[in-house]
Amino acid sequence: MAGNRAPAEAGDAGFLELTAGRAVQLYRTACLLTGGDSHLAEDLVQETLARMYTIWRRQNSWLSGRSRIEDPGAYAHQVLVRAFLNHRRRRSSGELPVADLPETGGGHGDSALRLTLLDALAQLPPKDRAVLVLRHWEDRSIEETAQVLRSSPGAVRTRTTRALARLRALLGDSMAELADH
Repeated sequence: MAGNRAPAEAGDAGFLELTAGRAVQLYRTACLLTGGDSHLAEDLVQETLARMYTIWRRQNSWLSGRSRIEDPGAYAHQVLVRAFLNHRRRRSSGELPVADLPETGGGHGDSALRLTLLDALAQLPPKDRAVLVLRHWEDRSIEETAQVLRSSPGAVRTRTTRALARLRALLGDSMAELADH
């Protein structure tokens, strides 16, 4: 067993040399690919280096009959781009980081009214809650809401109407009492 470690350690040294020489370039490329999202860029570089290490170890094992990669640095960049494209493909949401946070409501409104509305919203099913928040809190159009919910504009209209009816039923007379104060 000890005899097998020497080639592996020599291979690891070569990988560490590749990593030291290319990590900064990989990070810069990842930052450009991600539009400046440094956290995602770091994740992509880590994923790239992990994949490269697997390939590196496979090539340096005595079982491998494959040919060596001619330019490991260029191949690492190719792995990075593939990792980025795979990440974009498997994202479950369309969130995009922004530099400045949007302005929020005044926050000086009636807290009892706010708490009552939040409690009633919490009682709605998640899709009803989402459509009401998108349409009435974030003031999104029907088309924007449909895109976010991956639904048709007609389905958004129907869900909005039904969700508002459910919300009104939950609030009952308490909304009128709170609004009068």
